[in-house]
Amino acid sequence: MPDIKTQIHDYIASQPAPKQADLLELHYRITGLNPSAQLWFLDGKDENGKTVSNPNIGYGHLIMPLAGGKSREFYQVGISANQTGISVYIMGLADKTFLPRTIGDKIGKATVTGYCIKFKALKDIDLAVLESAVRVGFGEKEQA
Repeated sequence: MPDIKTQIHDYIASQPAPKQADLLELHYRITGLNPSAQLWFLDGKDENGKTVSNPNIGYGHLIMPLAGGKSREFYQVGISANQTGISVYIMGLADKTFLPRTIGDKIGKATVTGYCIKFKALKDIDLAVLESAVRVGFGEKEQA
């Protein structure tokens, strides 16, 4: 199996031209904000090889609590191509209203939920606002 950097490169390269350029720019911006962040690549398949989600690239390291006192290792920030554009995931926020409340009306043409920022293309959003949300995802003070 190829290493994570190769999987990320291959995934980005497999996207159509405009989305490919946006994903690559996001990848460089996010790694620039946290150069030492652990990289993840999730191919979107479950343990049986069935596709259950879009592939995604993750950055950072988080221990997410699960039901029954268990936990799961996961990334802090993630990106993924979807049918209509790109999703950016900000994981581990205790307050699920934080993103919609703080960036929902500032980011531009995007749908903002408790942990996901979805948009068609980078040109449709304010990159400074997105970067502030990514910083929060990496554990910087919540000030997006």
